[in-house]
Amino acid sequence: MSTGTQIHQQTDPTDNQLGQSLACSPVTDLMQQDVGDGLSEKKSIEEVLAGAELAPAQSLWTTEASGSVQLRMDELCPEQPITVHQMFTNSVQKYGKLTALASKKGNKWEKVTFLEYYHLSRMAAKGFLKLGLERFHSVAILGFNSAEWFIAAVGTVFAGGIVAGIYTTNSPDACFYVANDSRANVIVVENQKQLDKILEIKNELPHLKAIVQYSGSLKEKLPNLYSWEEFMGLGLEVSDQELDEVICSQKANQCCVLIYTSGTTGSPKGVMLSHDNITWTAHHASRAGDMQPAEISQESLVSYLPLSHIAAQIYDLWTGIQWGEQVTFAQPDALKGSLVDTLREATPTAHMGVPRVWEKIMEKIKEGISRCGYMKRKLVTWAMSVSLEANQRLTNLVLQKLRAELGFSNCVKFFSGAAPIGSETLQFFLGLNIRLYEAYGMSESSGPHFMSGPKAYQFSSCGKVVPGCQYKLVNVDGDGIGEVCFWGRNVFMGFLNLEDKTKEALDEDGWLRSGDLGRVDEDGFLYITGRIKELIITAGGENIPPLPIEDAVKQELAIISNAMLIGDKRKFLSILLTLKCTTNPETTEPTDILSLEAVEFCQRLGSQSTKVSDILGGKDKLVYQSIEEGIARVNSKATSNAQRIQKWTILGKDFSIVGGELGPTMKLRRPVVLQIYHGEIESFYKD
Repeated sequence: MSTGTQIHQQTDPTDNQLGQSLACSPVTDLMQQDVGDGLSEKKSIEEVLAGAELAPAQSLWTTEASGSVQLRMDELCPEQPITVHQMFTNSVQKYGKLTALASKKGNKWEKVTFLEYYHLSRMAAKGFLKLGLERFHSVAILGFNSAEWFIAAVGTVFAGGIVAGIYTTNSPDACFYVANDSRANVIVVENQKQLDKILEIKNELPHLKAIVQYSGSLKEKLPNLYSWEEFMGLGLEVSDQELDEVICSQKANQCCVLIYTSGTTGSPKGVMLSHDNITWTAHHASRAGDMQPAEISQESLVSYLPLSHIAAQIYDLWTGIQWGEQVTFAQPDALKGSLVDTLREATPTAHMGVPRVWEKIMEKIKEGISRCGYMKRKLVTWAMSVSLEANQRLTNLVLQKLRAELGFSNCVKFFSGAAPIGSETLQFFLGLNIRLYEAYGMSESSGPHFMSGPKAYQFSSCGKVVPGCQYKLVNVDGDGIGEVCFWGRNVFMGFLNLEDKTKEALDEDGWLRSGDLGRVDEDGFLYITGRIKELIITAGGENIPPLPIEDAVKQELAIISNAMLIGDKRKFLSILLTLKCTTNPETTEPTDILSLEAVEFCQRLGSQSTKVSDILGGKDKLVYQSIEEGIARVNSKATSNAQRIQKWTILGKDFSIVGGELGPTMKLRRPVVLQIYHGEIESFYKD
């Protein structure tokens, strides 16, 4: 059993060679390069570092966009550090003629090879340089997954900028935060809907020089607003030499990607990822999940999860380049139902979903089964129950047809990440002979630090530590549960402009604190048991700090005493509310009598209620309507759809120390509330 002082690691037995970087050189020399997959013999870490061109660095972390960091290189991960450009040119050499990107425009598929992808990314890079992109300033990208998203992202890095994805559900204010914090020189938007958000805030962004729209025609011509075609044309005015000079100035220990994540305070934090974070993780984490290089067998996947999230970005974009994968883009309405259509056409070999996506697929299958005729329904149900125990020929025939209807006829690897997944969902898919491989990590670890896969699987486990990475458990209790901490080449550079937050995230030796509690079994499989902090992670993978939302509800509604947000591993947010009431002076227990402030609140509405019981169960329609309107006002300020409260209920008693809901310092004891009001909470989520 692990202890807080033990450090655990895993080596990769297949990784006997060091990755070789491609020397920085003009594009004209690209196809003449003789690029090997590895060096003929092992080198010491000192020799590798001596041969690597890195920017000077005194620390493992920085909070400056232009900063550089020491790399966590040791004998477990001795590979030569390379930049994104070097990774791409290595791949073009091997996979140049293979299809990289596939997009459906109307009824026609448009495909781009890796060589074309590389040249388009160079054109985009030149376009950004022409628009005045400055070194270590960002290009913010606001839109659904597309070839243009990928090309803009890679082009940004080639041009010496930093990619900063923005969630498509973000409000104008939330878009402003990311664009301003990352000093965006250019913002790339998908369509008019996203453009409108930026037009609302553009005058407040001092570094913004241009906006590019990649889908749909421009409704009106505005200064410094370009269509995608106009933007790509700008690159013709910039020479290859000018771009190559920028590319050659890049070092593997400098920042190239920003992933914005919300902390418990609610303010987004910009996670700075280096070239080495991206290129090392794209290589090693994916191999831990058994993703194959295209020279063995080209993997195919469908891109539909938000690219502003690390899970999709590392899995779809960067790993796609590393191993020569074919990425097919789903339609923007993928999660409203069209994803299955794309899956049927693309027939991917691997598929990643957040728990909510797997739940939706599960619900769709259950609906389909319930609509079947009696005999077919019995056959499918039988096949699923039998397949949990044994693979039988008839069972497989039934389940293969079901999988084909979902677009999974060629799929052999199914991943779940970005949030914990329920055992009911895992069990359901096992019935379809589908093992869901869980990945576990965070934005600050460039995505996965632990991976499940065909060679590393245990039910409800997050798998084993990625080869080349290390972990430790600290403050381990009697059950072997402690906080999971990370070490490896995937650990981030720091939070942009947030020194205190960066120091909180890293211990004095540079280990990344996850904030998660877990245990590891004797075979090295990790099981996450809870969260130290109270951040809610919805089934859709969105991180939501509860306090700001709870406080907003209390501010809107003077009658509310306590509010507790529910939503961890759930499809949507709900909230438990208590009303302000008097307390028994002797026992300090809350009574049924409303406080004066609460009574006045009622009177302003024209209500005669004076007791909690007068209101409960919808008896006081005026108060219920007022609460509904107050929650609607809070929802109108939400930064994304996932942060909106969908259901609420009023509890019969206020929280108290006596009741157990509050601790001795009146702090809300969330786990206790979850236990006491389990029935009320479950009623929110019943179909």
